[in-house]
Amino acid sequence: MSAATTRSRTPDRLCVEAVDLARASAEEAAAPGVVGAHLAAVSEGDRVVTHFFECKDPAYRGWRWAVTVTRASRAKNVTLDETVLLPGDDALLAPEWVPWSERLRPGDMGPGDLLPTDAEDLRLEPGWSGEDAPPPNSVVSAEMAELVEAEDADVTDRAVVPVRGSITSVAEELGMRRARVLSRYGLHSAADRWDESFGAKTPMAQAAPASCVSCGFLVAIGGSLGQAFGVCANEFGPADGHLVSLSYGCGGHSEAAVMPKTPRPAPPVLDSMGSDEFHLRPAADSGSVPTTDVLPADLGHS
Repeated sequence: MSAATTRSRTPDRLCVEAVDLARASAEEAAAPGVVGAHLAAVSEGDRVVTHFFECKDPAYRGWRWAVTVTRASRAKNVTLDETVLLPGDDALLAPEWVPWSERLRPGDMGPGDLLPTDAEDLRLEPGWSGEDAPPPNSVVSAEMAELVEAEDADVTDRAVVPVRGSITSVAEELGMRRARVLSRYGLHSAADRWDESFGAKTPMAQAAPASCVSCGFLVAIGGSLGQAFGVCANEFGPADGHLVSLSYGCGGHSEAAVMPKTPRPAPPVLDSMGSDEFHLRPAADSGSVPTTDVLPADLGHS
């Protein structure tokens, strides 16, 4: 039997009674007023006892000051071993460390921030590796690449847009000027993300009178994603400037409710050319002809 198994777990009396020594050591290591009541004394081995004190620091709720004391064999003086702050069963602990790449969330990037992309990112794949060498007359051949560089050297500046139909634009479309392009997984993950925000299953689309595929405010996009998505250009719609699924919809559909034209009233008719006769005084009993005054028609009705 080893010596470790023969050690007594009965707390040493002198070490257990050294509460004041343990408290003084904890108060020396901690800030004033942080060390609380004595909680327990636990035997760590022969003549080795650890005293636990309450920690009153609000930032360390549930933690305990642990002060270990000991004494030599046949010695009466208790000495200090170590003083540490340990978490208890209900201690408030810091969350488990997570790499920054897993902590990053959409919208976290700000001006000036750089987001490194993993070399093995599943969302990307090589744009053109050169392993399968194309024919010399191919638009992605080495000879054509040299022509691209010679045709428009300024295309390296992303602000410069190559002329449509030129060799540069063809190489741009084929991904030749990009080291990596979206992989199939990247395309699907982007489509799922956009469909979750502006797709057919959203409450707005469920209540819409029609889908975006027939809306006049939908701007078509190119590429394979253009078969399922477009850009909303309705400034009053909830998805203005966003990529929306063709099955998405809202109340701002261009053909959902065409507002009728406001009816215009007929122009007023004023007869200022004719005149009407009105009797201003009653006719005399003598049978004389009554006196009449002629007034314009538009004044006679006032």
